[in-house]
Amino acid sequence: MRGAPERSLRYGQLRTILLLFGGYAACYYCRADLSVATPLLVEELGKHGVGHSEAVVRIGSISSLGVLAYALGKLFLTGLGDYWGGRRNFLIGVGGAAVFTLLFAAGGAIPMFTVAWVGNRLTQSIGWAGLVKVSSRWFDYSSYGSIVGILSISYLVGDAAARQQMGMLIERGYGWRALFLFAAIAAAVMLTACLLGLRESRTELGHTEAKPNPLNLFAAAQSRPASVGALLVPLLRSRAFLLVCLLSFTCTIIRETFNTWTPVYLRDHLGYSMGHSAGMSAIFPGVGAASVLLAGWLSDRLGLNGRSLLLFLGLTGTAAALLVLMSVHSGPAGALLAVVVIGVVAFCLLGPYSYLGGAFALDFGGKQASASASGIIDGIGYLGGVLAGDTVARLSV
Repeated sequence: MRGAPERSLRYGQLRTILLLFGGYAACYYCRADLSVATPLLVEELGKHGVGHSEAVVRIGSISSLGVLAYALGKLFLTGLGDYWGGRRNFLIGVGGAAVFTLLFAAGGAIPMFTVAWVGNRLTQSIGWAGLVKVSSRWFDYSSYGSIVGILSISYLVGDAAARQQMGMLIERGYGWRALFLFAAIAAAVMLTACLLGLRESRTELGHTEAKPNPLNLFAAAQSRPASVGALLVPLLRSRAFLLVCLLSFTCTIIRETFNTWTPVYLRDHLGYSMGHSAGMSAIFPGVGAASVLLAGWLSDRLGLNGRSLLLFLGLTGTAAALLVLMSVHSGPAGALLAVVVIGVVAFCLLGPYSYLGGAFALDFGGKQASASASGIIDGIGYLGGVLAGDTVARLSV
């Protein structure tokens, strides 16, 4: 009799992983599209009398406003998942991505692009915290590193797959609108699947509650915090939590810079075609996916301080790789070295980075405040990510 409930639980956990993975990967189709389409949009704006440099800056400004909306949503909206449940957060994130991506495809001018992109990023901002919240209700703390590692590669796999597939569409002559329509369809398909199959908690299927980390900041609480203050004060009083927020700020600047500008860098600086620059930009999320899996697996086996050690080693390697990338000369001669170094940055950065809003958030928040912890960590990170759009664009032209 014991075997049947265990098999039922494992089946439910597998279904939950697949739906969360697919849904969040689809969200990244609705984020990679702007980066991949940027060279096409620059050409489109050029047909309407906008110079190349001005067009790059305008798209950079759209990107920055989107990241700002994402950061504010992370800070002020994700905590709703600790009150109304992570499933609702997640569905809003995937659904909003589909709707606003369609709106972007229907637009034809900077104001509409801006409204659609800000709406897309704002609704997506609560999706990851919803994923974390649902995970805390389905999995015991002893598997946080591995589970969050698996789920963290969802956005890297989604990003890499989207860039490869959109690059193929460009090579076949499709325009920028087709890229956004393609992304919206992917999100709509996964939204339907999650509406039908995703459950908030394993207790809904008659299983016992998942075990949180006994050292989390809310370990003594058996029910959800009574007020926003009771939810936030323990987090904001923790020096370790604030340090994780600072690391998120700096790491997100680097990550968003590569996510946003790699296709433009490969085309304008190294001479790749539009289609090839889109496809080659998948090296960053693609290598990052392997890094996240390895980092998640190692963290559960290195013990209590394993994540901190891997984070230190990863950031040291990232700094060294960025110094090398600065020395790469423009033109085809430096193309291969630049792509390799971009892969090294991804490997050193993205695995440890995935801990910040994932496993660390679960460690700090437990079942009671995991969505809030994740939202604050990521929100502060994306305040730094704002600099990766407009500021980097202005520095580059």
